[in-house]
Amino acid sequence: MNVNQMIEWAAVILILIGSIVSVISAFGMIRLPDVYTRSHAATKSSTLSVLTCLLGAFIYFWVHDGYVSVRLILGILFVFATAPVAGHLVCRAAYRSRVPLAKGSGEDELKSKLFPEEKNLG
Repeated sequence: MNVNQMIEWAAVILILIGSIVSVISAFGMIRLPDVYTRSHAATKSSTLSVLTCLLGAFIYFWVHDGYVSVRLILGILFVFATAPVAGHLVCRAAYRSRVPLAKGSGEDELKSKLFPEEKNLG
């Protein structure tokens, strides 16, 4: 096996890892109890899965065809920059709309700062 084939296999393994993480992310979005933890599963692991798949595709096309894809690089940068910000904004909007936390989430320290008129009962 030469170096090009080994790098192609590394790209294939990156794409496979991205696919597995994507499936795990989907299970997390189904199984987790509230919007905040679901958003965590949707943004963190989905971002990782998309990034590894795009990186694997970039490496494959670079080694196999000698083609550096600017679109894949821009896709990697765009997903890396926008997905966590979107998840944060979804959680922030849910919190300000007073979507309740799941039971057992711990103490809500932000509630007294944002909503001082309410008593922090739980």
